Amino acid sequence: MEHKDLKYFRNLLNQMLEDALKQGEMTIEDMTDNNEIFADPADRATLESDRAFTLRIRDRERKLIKKIRSALQRMDDGIYGICEECGEEIGVPRLKARPVTKLCINCKSKQEEDEHLRGD
Repeated sequence: MEHKDLKYFRNLLNQMLEDALKQGEMTIEDMTDNNEIFADPADRATLESDRAFTLRIRDRERKLIKKIRSALQRMDDGIYGICEECGEEIGVPRLKARPVTKLCINCKSKQEEDEHLRGD
């Protein structure tokens, strides 16, 4: 991968990380600000449902942060953009679509096909 591409992806990943961290902080603030007392149990149930949904989103953000940090580490290690399965270079279009990917399109397609056959 060319130096300009690496620079582009490092900037992109750092921006994604910053955005995800900010979003996480906002989620925590929203949840701590919401300590209302409800007379109606249905209103309380709605709040709890919303909180559960927010926590699921936060968990996805946490996983994305971990993947972004892993991609940045691979970049530091000089292996960013190399498929973990076959060792081939991952194409720039694939990395633009999914900058945290560890697999080339062929290996990812095979993985998804295998998962589909197993019923995962």
